[in-house]
Amino acid sequence: MTAQKEAVEWFGTWPLNERMGDAESCLLRQQTREVRKKPLINYRFLRAAASAELRALAAAPFACQHRAPRTASPETEPSREGARSAEPAGQRLSRRAAPGQWSRAQPSAAPRPPQHLHQWSRTTALSEEPPKQIKEDMATKEKLQCLKDFHKDILKPSPGKSPGTRPEDEAEGKPPQREKWSSKIDFVLSVAGGFVGLGNVWRFPYLCYKNGGGAFLIPYFIFLFGGGLPVFFLEVIIGQYTSEGGITCWEKICPLFSGIGYASIVIVSLLNIYYVIILAWATYYLFQSFQSELPWAHCNHSWNTPQCMEDTMRKNKSLWATLNTNNFTSPVTEFWERNVLSLSSGIDDPGSLKWDLALCLLLVWLVCFFCIWKGVKSTGKVVYFTATFPFAMLLVLLVRGLTLPGAGAGIKFYLYPDISRLEDPQVWIDAGTQIFFSYAICLGAMTSLGSYNKYKYNSYRDCMLLGCLNSGTSFVSGFAIFSILGFMAQEQGVDIADVAESGPGLAFIAYPKAVTMMPLPTFWSILFFIMLLLLGLDSQFVEVEGQITSLVDLYPSFLRKGFRREIFIAFICSISYLLGLAMVTEGGMYVFQLFDYYAASGVCLLWVAFFECFVIAWIYGSDNLYDGIEDMIGYRPGPWMKYSWAVVTPVLCVGCFIFSLVKYVPLTYNKVYVYPTWAIGLGWSLALSSMMCVPLVMVIRLCQTEGPFLVRLKYLLTPREPNRWAVEREGATPYSSRLAVNGALMKPTHIIVETMM
Repeated sequence: MTAQKEAVEWFGTWPLNERMGDAESCLLRQQTREVRKKPLINYRFLRAAASAELRALAAAPFACQHRAPRTASPETEPSREGARSAEPAGQRLSRRAAPGQWSRAQPSAAPRPPQHLHQWSRTTALSEEPPKQIKEDMATKEKLQCLKDFHKDILKPSPGKSPGTRPEDEAEGKPPQREKWSSKIDFVLSVAGGFVGLGNVWRFPYLCYKNGGGAFLIPYFIFLFGGGLPVFFLEVIIGQYTSEGGITCWEKICPLFSGIGYASIVIVSLLNIYYVIILAWATYYLFQSFQSELPWAHCNHSWNTPQCMEDTMRKNKSLWATLNTNNFTSPVTEFWERNVLSLSSGIDDPGSLKWDLALCLLLVWLVCFFCIWKGVKSTGKVVYFTATFPFAMLLVLLVRGLTLPGAGAGIKFYLYPDISRLEDPQVWIDAGTQIFFSYAICLGAMTSLGSYNKYKYNSYRDCMLLGCLNSGTSFVSGFAIFSILGFMAQEQGVDIADVAESGPGLAFIAYPKAVTMMPLPTFWSILFFIMLLLLGLDSQFVEVEGQITSLVDLYPSFLRKGFRREIFIAFICSISYLLGLAMVTEGGMYVFQLFDYYAASGVCLLWVAFFECFVIAWIYGSDNLYDGIEDMIGYRPGPWMKYSWAVVTPVLCVGCFIFSLVKYVPLTYNKVYVYPTWAIGLGWSLALSSMMCVPLVMVIRLCQTEGPFLVRLKYLLTPREPNRWAVEREGATPYSSRLAVNGALMKPTHIIVETMM
């Protein structure tokens, strides 16, 4: 095995001679595959033989075409057997593996030659020159085979290398090649896991009942078809079109507005710091659920106060009527506030670090790291479990909830329409922000996932199906949640409005209280928190993958070599973990809510979405992007997308943005604790840190470019042609080499060898 490993590594890192072309590279990779397939051959002999062959190839120019064999004659040539025995080992290997001959090493997947090639047999080949037509056909066949092998191996990582790193690139000084999804289902599941998350389960059902029940679906679907789906498809398609992440794709499309990408990275970086805290809480609850008696079911624990009252006392209505219920708390609330959070008096009092939550946070970050450390090759496999298992758990919880008493009242409360609520601007603001949150747009993650698609992949079809999956999951989650809340309200003898909560209150107070009232509470608690953990986990590592991809694409020649990408991922995860420790202190809940309210707020997402649509529709041109889409998927989508990018989405974003500022209410915790002025200022600083990227980068680009102002402006508004190494990775060029003539955009071109697909 040592000799085999040595030979494979030697073949995989051979520095190609400058005079060697694609055919030599093709031959070298072919021999490398032979080494991997035959574990019993003499590797030291093979290495020496290949050295002789490569020296011979480097000594004479070699084109990827058929080599005509010499004419054999009894006077000038020894016998065939004698010649074979007299040849050195390197020549014998060369004779077996040289292109154009009948060796066993010839790739089995070669195109079937024309019929007239069979008229020229092996025996004839040794005695006479092949006809001209046969030579041309064989040369064409061999060229195609070399191109196929070159394309097949171009994204294949070498042993011990980071994904996308090839020794050919290192030897020739080229940036490493970009890897692709191994299958279509990898992309679909990754996107599904990325945007089907906690917001679908704990935010949409609450907003639906709060804003008029079924009437809330009217503004929801308006924002869905007018903003959510168009922007979601836009981000995926520009990633696929440019094969770049969330920053560099905008530098190619419109350098003046490349700040859009930086704004997205700032938002997703802040989001990744605090979103994972929810997973740490869920992990802690999951560990606590592995007990015969759930710790939040009774008041007999050290963290409970004399004011703690169990739900069994609430059922005694005569006793309950004589008590002042405002002075009592439930055991589940005390477990959440006094055991999990150890909540301090305010953000001014951070308190000590909660080591149990810090360890849970570390565990989640380790899982996230190992899910993405090998790029999309590892992410695409992990999502087979993390993106599908939560749907199965949600289905089980839905069936269980519908069979509980009081479920019908909860579902009626969830869907009963109140049309008068549509007059409130807050309803429309909630609908718009929910769409942008649930589709994970304006974060750069969808662009990064789309950049790993093949150029000819029909992403339009899958984006529409994924949109239906996302919104359908949100709608069905409402049935699962409110059926259980209806049961809990009936058990406690209170109105459903008194138990319905959103966000962490639903996940860590309302639902844990509900499972204590069910048979087998431990089982249902474990099931719920596993679902919650997986829903958040795949969203977390998809967003981190988008962040990493966008940053790595800024410096691909440096960060994609060796293990630098893995080290960079470890660095980002470590920094995010250390910053997140501020949220697992006794005052961490106040910091968490500050990040949640400002850092990735709807205002920030609406700001980025407006500029994305504005640049594509009015600067780059929707028709030009439609030309590229037609080149990729084979047809032009309906005009709905184009009109949305140009008019509908910008109008919705501007309207929702203005109303959000007008209806702004300072942040409070539990409607009781009011944040100090400095904390509110810090929150707005977090929001402006992303929003200011767009104008700030515009000023920097204009200052860095030389020439008169109008010339600089025209230059920065013109799309950039991608580097040749990025274009050649799939043999496709999404842009014309003469991209802009007198400031006018040209129709994209596409060059590809069909046998390479």
